Amino acid sequence: MTIKEFFSFKKNFLFWGSLLAMVVVAGVLIFFSLRGIDRYTHHGEAVVVPTLKGKSFQEARKVLNDNDLVCVIADSTYAKDQLPGVVLEHNPESGSRVKKGRLIYLTVNTNNTPLIAVPDVADNSSFRQGEARILAAGFKLDEVELIPGERDWIYAVKYNGNELTPTDKVPVGATLTLVVGSGEEVVVTDSLAVDSAEIDESWF
Repeated sequence: MTIKEFFSFKKNFLFWGSLLAMVVVAGVLIFFSLRGIDRYTHHGEAVVVPTLKGKSFQEARKVLNDNDLVCVIADSTYAKDQLPGVVLEHNPESGSRVKKGRLIYLTVNTNNTPLIAVPDVADNSSFRQGEARILAAGFKLDEVELIPGERDWIYAVKYNGNELTPTDKVPVGATLTLVVGSGEEVVVTDSLAVDSAEIDESWF
C-alpha cells in the first residue's frame, strides 16, 4: 500500500473510521467528565459569607444554612464586653466568596468567666506598686481598707470579703479590695498581763 492509498479514506476506510470513532468517543468522555467535575465542585456557584459577629451560635448557624453553608465551633475565648455564646470571629471572614457547602469556622465567647491568679502584692508592695499591678492584670479595685500599720503598705488582698492567698484564683475583671496600712502605730498587748485590780490580795 502506497502512502497515498494509506491516507485515502476510501481505500483505508476501516482504519480511518475507527480512528474517527475513537476521537469522537474521547471527546464525549472529556466533555461529560468536565461537566461532572463542575457539578461535584459546584463550579460557578459561589456565595458571599454573611456577617456573623455578635450573633449567637444558633443564629449564625441558621443564617449560614439559609446560604447553603455549614459551620463548626473551632475555638472559644473570653470577651467581657460580649454576651456568652456569641460569635467573636469567623473564618473565612464576612464578604468572602466561597462555594456552596463550605465549612465556616467560628470562634465564640465562652460561657464561663475564666479564673486567673491575683498578682502577689500582699506584704511585698506599696499601695502604688500593688495598685498598678492589680489594674494591669485586668482587675478592678474597691475602696481600700485601712488598718493600723506602715503607711501605704499592702497587708492583704480581699475578694468578696475573704482574704486571698497567692495561689487563689478569681474571675477575670473581679473587684478586689486592698488592705493598706494607715500609718497608725500597731498597739501590741501582752496577753499575759493581768489587771492588778483583779489580783486576789490573798496571793501576797
